[in-house]
Amino acid sequence: MKFYEAIIIGTGFGGSINACRLSKKWPGKVLVLERGKEYPKGSFPRSPEGMSKNFWNIPEEGPIPRSSKFKRAGRQTGLFDIRNYPKLDVVLSAGLGGGSLIYANVFLEPPDHIFDHRWPETVKKKHLKPYYKIVKDVLGSRPIPDNGEDRRKVVRTELYEHFAKQESRISKRADINVFFGNDFKKPTPIGVQEKNRFGAIQTSCTYCAECDVGCNTHSKNTLDLNYLFVARNSNKAEIKTEHLATKIVPLNSRGEEDPSQSGEHGYRVHYLNLQNGNTIESFADTKRIVVSAGTLGSTELLLKCKTKFKTLPKISDKLGTQFSGNGDFLSFAAKGKKPADPNYGPVITQYTDYNLFSGFDPKKAFLLEDASYPVFASYFVSGAIPIIFKLKYILHFIGELFKSIINGKIFGRVGFLMSEALKGDLSYTSAVLLCMGIDTSDGKMYLDKKGNLQIHWPQKENITLYNSIMDVNKRFAKFTDAKTRFPMPTYSWPVRNNVTVHPLGGCIIGSSAGTGVCSSEPKTFGKVFGYEGLYVADGSLLPTAVGANPSMTISALSEMVAEGITGKKPNANLR
Repeated sequence: MKFYEAIIIGTGFGGSINACRLSKKWPGKVLVLERGKEYPKGSFPRSPEGMSKNFWNIPEEGPIPRSSKFKRAGRQTGLFDIRNYPKLDVVLSAGLGGGSLIYANVFLEPPDHIFDHRWPETVKKKHLKPYYKIVKDVLGSRPIPDNGEDRRKVVRTELYEHFAKQESRISKRADINVFFGNDFKKPTPIGVQEKNRFGAIQTSCTYCAECDVGCNTHSKNTLDLNYLFVARNSNKAEIKTEHLATKIVPLNSRGEEDPSQSGEHGYRVHYLNLQNGNTIESFADTKRIVVSAGTLGSTELLLKCKTKFKTLPKISDKLGTQFSGNGDFLSFAAKGKKPADPNYGPVITQYTDYNLFSGFDPKKAFLLEDASYPVFASYFVSGAIPIIFKLKYILHFIGELFKSIINGKIFGRVGFLMSEALKGDLSYTSAVLLCMGIDTSDGKMYLDKKGNLQIHWPQKENITLYNSIMDVNKRFAKFTDAKTRFPMPTYSWPVRNNVTVHPLGGCIIGSSAGTGVCSSEPKTFGKVFGYEGLYVADGSLLPTAVGANPSMTISALSEMVAEGITGKKPNANLR
């Protein structure tokens, strides 16, 4: 059996970066395990039938029905992994490229004061600066082009900028990881394909607003088109998709599983091969492991190894603590009198600062970002308009058609009638308000009696933040003269659940096992205390919310993990 220099578990920002960096040091000797599928260009589902199968449901993981009927019909390895907990729902991604497949592309450095006493002295903003620069270069971060072309004008960007001005707030165009061509100063025409600097073929952004459901044109700079592309094609990393890691066990000097060991002789990773509807159990041995299964996935795996399987009993008791939802909050202002056109352009184009960067208020600090959603979803929204709102268009249409028949003009052009019927589109004058900010970052992840991951979320302690966000929603609705406004439906009575797409914490960095799960020292950065050759690299390392979209900070920390393992300073060239 092949003995690997490293096994990477997961391909989000942490896993992809480490897959690339470690496979450069050990070409052909790195194994990457990804539980989700690979998505070639054009493979993300769009039809209702396709979307119905685009969710993550594996009965062996629980906690979901385990009946034989469900096992036969319900096993899915789709893109969206949606989990429900008391007071909190979490939306995750499963696929080659992890969260980059469905995130909103924003790369944003948090302000210096976010790195408070809960961040180790070796991991402040000044330490992350060089790594921010590298990951921004690799992932091609830049604002939407502003060269006067009509097709590049995004209506909602200007709407949010005007609102910010009225609020006496600062709105800035966000750096986003979207492909507009290799030359930042001269964007490639919309829809034209070319190779990126790493050799992967991409399409200059088509402004389809489908970033969050998987980009079928490969216009997003997702991780499978840069870090993972180089890892596989240049560094010969072995990548196995639909392979779910289930257990980590240390080995002894004879190559046998031995939970009393601390990793000096390597590890065995047990996994399930989920391809073709199977759940075949297998394992692979390695000298070192980088756990990058995401905040929930990494914490759950290590919790099971610590308390359920008892294969990694020495992990710090801080495991599962300081969980954060990064202050995520989604709300809407519908049917306003000012166009928002949320079905055009990249998902997020700007951010407006509310006490995060300036005038910092830890209980009311957040960013307001614009958000788009796909055109196909707008038809669903329009279809959901109460009949009373559509009645005048229907009656007008019938009346005009009846007059045509009376005049003997049964056939002819009716485009003007269709135009009248469609121009009342609810979606076009509705806005999505995406906010994220500073929550208390003191939630807890743990295993219940059945061995399933649970989350305790202190919603009441964060109510001031959520109320502040809804106050802005109220003013935005007044600004656009919207007929209605509301938060994410799950936040409404009686459910009252928050939703996060940016879960953080659980395997936090610290200066010792008493303050963290993983080392904050540069040479051993991300190494799990008590074990040699066992590392974590993903959002679970972050000890607090960062307020800004966290992917850039996760990437910077992951580069630091890779540097500690390989002993090599990273560069933006990758090769």
